Amino acid sequence: MATDINETAELTAEEAAAELSEQNRIRLEKLAILKERGDSPYYHTKYPVTHKSAAIKADFEGLEGTEVYIAGRITSWRNMGKANFIDIRDGEGTIQVYVRMNDIGEDVFKEFKTWDLGDIAGVKGTVFRTKMGEISVHAYEITLLSKSLYPLPEKRHGLKDKEERYRKRYLDLIANPTVKDTFVTRSRIMRELRAFLDNKNFLEVETPVLHTVEIGAAARPFRTHHNALNIDMLLRIETEISLKKLIVGGFDKVYEVGRIFRNEGMDSTHNPEFTTIELYWAYADYFDIMDLVEELYRHLTQVVVGSGVITYRGKEINIGGEWRRLTMKQAVKQYSGVDYDAWQSDEQARAESAAKGLNLDKASKGDCLIALFEAFCEENLIQPTFIYDYPIENSPLAKRKKDEPGFTERFEFFINSWEFGNAFSELNDPVDQRERFVKQAAARKAEGVNVKLDEDFITALEYGLPPTGGLGFGVDRLVMLLTDSASIRDVLFFPTMRPLD
Repeated sequence: MATDINETAELTAEEAAAELSEQNRIRLEKLAILKERGDSPYYHTKYPVTHKSAAIKADFEGLEGTEVYIAGRITSWRNMGKANFIDIRDGEGTIQVYVRMNDIGEDVFKEFKTWDLGDIAGVKGTVFRTKMGEISVHAYEITLLSKSLYPLPEKRHGLKDKEERYRKRYLDLIANPTVKDTFVTRSRIMRELRAFLDNKNFLEVETPVLHTVEIGAAARPFRTHHNALNIDMLLRIETEISLKKLIVGGFDKVYEVGRIFRNEGMDSTHNPEFTTIELYWAYADYFDIMDLVEELYRHLTQVVVGSGVITYRGKEINIGGEWRRLTMKQAVKQYSGVDYDAWQSDEQARAESAAKGLNLDKASKGDCLIALFEAFCEENLIQPTFIYDYPIENSPLAKRKKDEPGFTERFEFFINSWEFGNAFSELNDPVDQRERFVKQAAARKAEGVNVKLDEDFITALEYGLPPTGGLGFGVDRLVMLLTDSASIRDVLFFPTMRPLD
């Protein structure tokens, strides 16, 4: 068998590239020989797999001596002359296979010895335990199902380059099997999220991804063109507007697991396309939503992690305990020492903010409060914390507080200093909503962004939106937290990457 790159010493980047090229050439030659002979290196029909590696290991006593069919990728090879041991990795794990010339025939064994690591093979054999105690399959038929034209990543060090891992996730999953665990956990989180909300009688719905109106929200959309209608369209930056229209239409509890697209920057917690859950609950308010969030996160953590206390990047976080609840004013006073209620004017607010190192030209009291919160509070919110009662300035879709019209019934919740979600008692006054949209659109136009009012949404409000609590939160950060992943790219199969060219 040709020397595989997995068996070489550690190479320089240039040597590794040369070795990769040479291995590819050798494997292509083998492929050509097989095709010339009329032997397909790509199995022409299904393979009758009966058992997975994990099931065989879990039920060895019941399966010992039983005939099984297994299939998977060859990940290691121990050549012992006329008897070889290979490891086969399937979708659930790895199992050893004992391949002996006397069992499969000399001609087949000779052909088998030309195969390479990375090839996908099917094995028919019996379950047994070796003298060393390892549960294995004793092969008496072995079939090449698919030829790998490149070697697997270097064995001792695996695929370490993060850029390469993200660009070639398929190779990452082959080389680093534990990566798969993160995505299995992600899938489990999604199932539990849906099950939790379904059990609370929320209805899962789907709303449009393509929109024709750029609303006044701060996020920038991606643009595309509809050929049949000959109009420009926008990929959605939220699911909120459509979901609230459904509440107007008579649904009392709805949610959507939505793919969102925002044409903005990328970092360890942001990707241009990401997954959110938004839900709307008629006849509820933001305190009802707070209780729901706390119950949901406790449930997910207990089910997925097995404990209410997790460790994220070395920090212990108690999700199962009681969550703190602070107004934004309370948080700013606690962490910056600045008392919003002592401000008599916008000028005084700007002056005290400047004393804290924040130069906020023409800012209102609400704008200053928001800036102080972002500068001094967020980094301290490691344990789960609700921050509520946000200024009207950055809450265009939230209901005003009855006793403080400069503030809204809105909260965000923070864990590990990250903002995880956003919730409101939804604004259902169409006159107030129009005024806020007009003001927000004017501010965006002053920045050079040509936004429009969503007249259809305002019309829907004019038909009557019941008092409603709404919530939106990012799934990707939640998966990061519960899998102890350092970057959002670690929990996305295919994160957005800059093209190599």
